Amino acid sequence: MFIPSAFAQTAASGGGDMQSSLMSMLPLVLMFVVLYFVMIRPQMKRQKEHRAMIEALAKGDEIATAGGLLGRVTKLGDTYIGVELASGLEVQLQRSAVVQVLPKGTIK
Repeated sequence: MFIPSAFAQTAASGGGDMQSSLMSMLPLVLMFVVLYFVMIRPQMKRQKEHRAMIEALAKGDEIATAGGLLGRVTKLGDTYIGVELASGLEVQLQRSAVVQVLPKGTIK
């Protein structure tokens, strides 16, 4: 006598379970959307700007490296660049080590 009424209740509430499971997923989806706009998208933009800066390097540009060295670009290669740190002192660096292109006349 009690069993048929129990089946009837679960069958009627079947659509409600689907809706409640979607509502429980909503905070997770919202967190991912916020994470994308707050962290992932700005990082991708910075990487794109850095890649464009490295590709636009030219001889005579004054740069700052990841290690904190300041110098002037003297040679350009595909993966390495020649940087003059002081008069007569030239080193080779990876292009990715360049952090910033300085305004002309910064290094004297």
